Amino acid sequence: MARTRNIAKTRSNFSPRDLVRWPARIVAGFLILSVVMVVIYRFVPPPVTLTMLFDKNGITKDWMSLEDIDPDMPRAAIAAEDAKFCQHHGFDAEAIQKAFEHNERGGRIRGGSTISQQTAKNVFLWQNGGFFRKGLEAWFTLLIEALWGKPRIMEVYLNVAETGIGTYGVNAGSIRYFNHDASSMTRAEAARIAAVLPLPKKREAVAPSGFTRRYGNSITRRIGSVRVQGLDDCLK
Repeated sequence: MARTRNIAKTRSNFSPRDLVRWPARIVAGFLILSVVMVVIYRFVPPPVTLTMLFDKNGITKDWMSLEDIDPDMPRAAIAAEDAKFCQHHGFDAEAIQKAFEHNERGGRIRGGSTISQQTAKNVFLWQNGGFFRKGLEAWFTLLIEALWGKPRIMEVYLNVAETGIGTYGVNAGSIRYFNHDASSMTRAEAARIAAVLPLPKKREAVAPSGFTRRYGNSITRRIGSVRVQGLDDCLK
């Protein structure tokens, strides 16, 4: 009888408010944890990402600070991935709309994500997923834009982006492809790595052919425009 009364008492202590209270606590905990992680990574290089952990090809990476990376490398990334990197606050509505319209017509799939969005995804989330992951990506994008600033976003992006099979970061990519680090790169080398970024497991920066070669040559030409037009001014 005592046990029955205890069970009944426990059940009576549960109220409909708990249906709201616990989810609210979980959400609050996630928000606090996400902010803490973003603050930590503002100063500490992310040691590993989910993409790296699930890469069956292993992990080759070698962190290099933005000030040590050849300036043509971030210019190449801006030219290839996000021309408005220094102007937007994490999202480029025009690029997203153009990507949607292009994909609706069929052909080669084009993404509309900014460098900030890609950095948020690469560091804190996973590669595949639907609207749920996109929602988390948007949240982390807002956080890193507010707490990191553009130079740190670019620095982390260039160090965690996959640049080849089992290779992460432009420094490791430069060593892999060109046998020297990323502190001194030609425009063509920076452009080739930028051309590899969308499909690092399928494209090669050494002796590229077809679309990768044409795309790399196009990026090479646009690197000068990025510098002249001041599209990388937020990194200085």
